[in-house]
Amino acid sequence: MKLCKRHQENLQKVPKTKVSLSEAVAALKAFKETKFDQTVELVLHLGIDPRQADQALRGSISLPHGIGRSRKVVAFCEGEDAAKAKEAGAVEVGADDLVKKINDGWTDFDVAIATPQMMKIVSKLGRVLGPQGKMPSPKAGTVVTDIPKAVREYAAGKVEYRNDDGGNLHVPVGKMSFDAKKLAENVEAMLAHVRKIRPATTKGAYIKKACLVATMTPAVLLDVQ
Repeated sequence: MKLCKRHQENLQKVPKTKVSLSEAVAALKAFKETKFDQTVELVLHLGIDPRQADQALRGSISLPHGIGRSRKVVAFCEGEDAAKAKEAGAVEVGADDLVKKINDGWTDFDVAIATPQMMKIVSKLGRVLGPQGKMPSPKAGTVVTDIPKAVREYAAGKVEYRNDDGGNLHVPVGKMSFDAKKLAENVEAMLAHVRKIRPATTKGAYIKKACLVATMTPAVLLDVQ
């Protein structure tokens, strides 16, 4: 596959060894710019066994400076919660009516949250929302009792994460337009969170490899030891 000129030029700027977080952010910002504001991701290869349920990592986190974009949130709730969810910024709120709308093909949203009481009817959407990664789940932090707070957090860019079958995490941590200090603080917060939730049954090295990468840039290896 032939690489474009921009990518070839960027490859020449990639540090040859692992670098500190501040150096990695600087390296990313030194790459040739694109016409759009690229998303920056923290990619981690972890020493976990994804086949073991007690080693699977899944959850959500509000980063100090957000991720640079708002998200469309729907809320499965009723009564007073429904009014508060709408006021907090949910694009759609409902119960059986919202389930029907989604089953009929409407999925123009990024995150679905629900109260525990609503999961009985939301479970009907497993085949629709499951493959899209939008199914409300207690582990992901999207089945909650405080609906307005959850709507505000996810609408502001609260990040959900889940390891893949290879034991990797891909987590958005901001935009290339972010100030270098803010971008670094987001990465530090995510790394601290990942270390905090280390499964007790893991053995040996936990964070085996870490790198920062933007939408259209090479990866920069991080020294996280």
